[in-house]
Amino acid sequence: MNKTELQKLQAFLRHSFGNEAIRVGLDPKNTDMAAVQLGERQIATLSVDDEDGDRSFALEMKIPVGRETIQEYLRALFENAGLKVVARARKTDSVELNNGPDFLGVVSADDARGSSFTLQMAILDFDLEDF
Repeated sequence: MNKTELQKLQAFLRHSFGNEAIRVGLDPKNTDMAAVQLGERQIATLSVDDEDGDRSFALEMKIPVGRETIQEYLRALFENAGLKVVARARKTDSVELNNGPDFLGVVSADDARGSSFTLQMAILDFDLEDF
């Protein structure tokens, strides 16, 4: 990832989650990945995918709470009351995360008990064109 991509990803995530404090920078442990930070805390990672000539990015964020508190946890973390967890049709192991009417990603259970979850968000290269 280059500096321009990192800046565009940061702007995109700030807009998507409604929080200007989000920062994106190269992961010092793995330069093929980027670290997403909120304040001093790393909250997620971004990886790049160049398959089939199309460039995209994958955000992965661990959510250390149970299903009943995912929405409240994410709203508090990003200081954004517009974040909403929505059930998926015919799926019981995952939910959608939206910011108002905008789909952000899928939150899937990490284990059968549903004690922790992971947010996965795909960011396509054309998603970054306006940033």
